[in-house]
Amino acid sequence: MSAPECPKLPQVGAEQEITEKEVIEQEIFELETPDQTLLSGPRSRFSDLGTIFRVAKDLLMGFRALHFAGPCVTIFGSARTRRGMGYYEMARKMGEACAKLGFTVITGGGPGIMQAANQGAFEAGGRSMGVNIELPFEQQLNPYVHRSVTMRYFFTRKVVLVKYSYAFIVLPGGAGTLDEMFETMTLIQTGKLKVFPIILMGKEYWKPLMDFVYRMAEEGTISPDDPELIFFTDDIEEATSHLQRHAVRQFGLRRKRAPKPIKLLGEKPVVG
Repeated sequence: MSAPECPKLPQVGAEQEITEKEVIEQEIFELETPDQTLLSGPRSRFSDLGTIFRVAKDLLMGFRALHFAGPCVTIFGSARTRRGMGYYEMARKMGEACAKLGFTVITGGGPGIMQAANQGAFEAGGRSMGVNIELPFEQQLNPYVHRSVTMRYFFTRKVVLVKYSYAFIVLPGGAGTLDEMFETMTLIQTGKLKVFPIILMGKEYWKPLMDFVYRMAEEGTISPDDPELIFFTDDIEEATSHLQRHAVRQFGLRRKRAPKPIKLLGEKPVVG
């Protein structure tokens, strides 16, 4: 049996030819876009200094935006979950429950689970905030936030999402959600963060992950008690009670008047 003949390639006309200049420009675009350049190895001292200033600006914007947020709960989850899906409604109810406990609900500010959680808090009369991210394909801010800030870098965004929260609720999501959950868990494991509750919701979706977490404990790659850092439930009342015990009571949280922003410094309240 002989091999089939290769199909003839279409002929490229002069108007479709790619010049050497265009190739070089494309290589520069691929190798030297600002965020890729940050992680592409050594650069000039001047370039690295510029990056440091951009990172500092990112953090400063995030810190000032959430300074008056009060005690917060951060809710992580997929941007692709559509309104009307079961997990969307679960996130909305959880956002509402957090608001009724007196927490400000923080999300990544985008659509899907993030929008649902913000919606629940917003409609319950609580405080709702979004920490958005600049992306090549723009992530639209959802309409249920009282105040938002847009961050340039993912790592500075995660700092802000963690810094002000007394609990973390994780609903079904993708690689970004896993990254956020396990980084938070690692901070608690290593003593960089207090033992704030992590509530994992969506039992059918996350069961293989929890099985793997217990497998890691059995293999000795994490401590035997580490799986207990995660409270695994689909029940809104159970999750709310867990928040009440391990965030509100454990850390002695009390409702109190928020400090007043100083207009001269460009400070703004979350609501109003």
